[in-house]
Amino acid sequence: MKLTEYKTLYTDSMVYGPILKCKESTNPVDEERKLSGMAFCTTTPTACLSRCSASEETLLPSPAFRALKIPRLRPPFWPWEKVKMGSLMVSPMGFGTWAWGNQLLWGYQKEMDDELQDVFNLAVENGINLFDTADSYGTGRLNGQSERLLGKFIRDFPGREGVRDGVVIATKFAAYPWRLTPGQFVKACQSSLGRLQIEKIGIGQLHWSTANYAPSQELALWDGLVAMYEKGLVRGVGVSNYGPKQLVKIHNYLKSRGVPLSSAQVQFSLLSMGEKQMQIKDICDSLGIRLISYSPLGLGMLTGKYTASNLPRGPRALLFGQILPGLETLVRSLGEIAERRGKTIPQVFLLFLLVLSINNSMYYL
Repeated sequence: MKLTEYKTLYTDSMVYGPILKCKESTNPVDEERKLSGMAFCTTTPTACLSRCSASEETLLPSPAFRALKIPRLRPPFWPWEKVKMGSLMVSPMGFGTWAWGNQLLWGYQKEMDDELQDVFNLAVENGINLFDTADSYGTGRLNGQSERLLGKFIRDFPGREGVRDGVVIATKFAAYPWRLTPGQFVKACQSSLGRLQIEKIGIGQLHWSTANYAPSQELALWDGLVAMYEKGLVRGVGVSNYGPKQLVKIHNYLKSRGVPLSSAQVQFSLLSMGEKQMQIKDICDSLGIRLISYSPLGLGMLTGKYTASNLPRGPRALLFGQILPGLETLVRSLGEIAERRGKTIPQVFLLFLLVLSINNSMYYL
């Protein structure tokens, strides 16, 4: 497998939310205008991302003005720019490592490790300094393999020591049913530090909420986040897969304990911009929480790599077979835009998300 294929494979994530429904258009210029104008509507009419709330007529300049081609003076972010996440400064786009060690869904094999090191090096050399992982990433005997690989890749990075030292790790701790006390959650953090072989984790995150099925465990896990922060094991704390109500609750609880909530992860992409995602975004904006939007390429469905007749191996094939036929118009239009620009489809999608993140709390893995 070529290096470019790994870069696609190992930055995709799972899709959970509603599917974006776009109006069909055979005119790629229309699709490009939609991208640049940020007017993507979801299955929920109220959940529409746009630069303005004005009508379509006021969004478009006059014909005379449209005839002028004003050169873009700068990209959405310069390579050296950073964004704030709690007390940390991180690259505008992060790198997710769910696939590292996952044989069931992603077909990971240990023979891939050398090339994965190359992918890691390439990302760091191009300015990415935030890497997201979890203590549950890796299947069977390889449980925790993602953290072990990430730690090894950091140590073996051939570049300048200052660049290597600037890498920020955000890892997630699973809310396993046997983790019932704050102390057990702190031990989970210490185990992650051992696998990563680092002294302090950047962002320690609760992987999911137990409020719906084990509410008594939830508070213990929150206290575990407080404890690991107070012990200096993490530089900040965050949550993942939290709904709007629980997000507000944990923010207020942590605040009462003197611990700021740095981040909240939620699935957010062109395939999932539902009402709940928009509520979470608004909450993050109002409370100063950095929203980490994972799954920007939807398991690979938004890369152009797969079609209804070219499905990936393993469990993803079932999901892809159901969803990909409805994405053909969108992916084809984006492919035409990418070709005209001399870019790839993933680059077009990721640029859309980066531009969308300007001046708000959103952040992409």
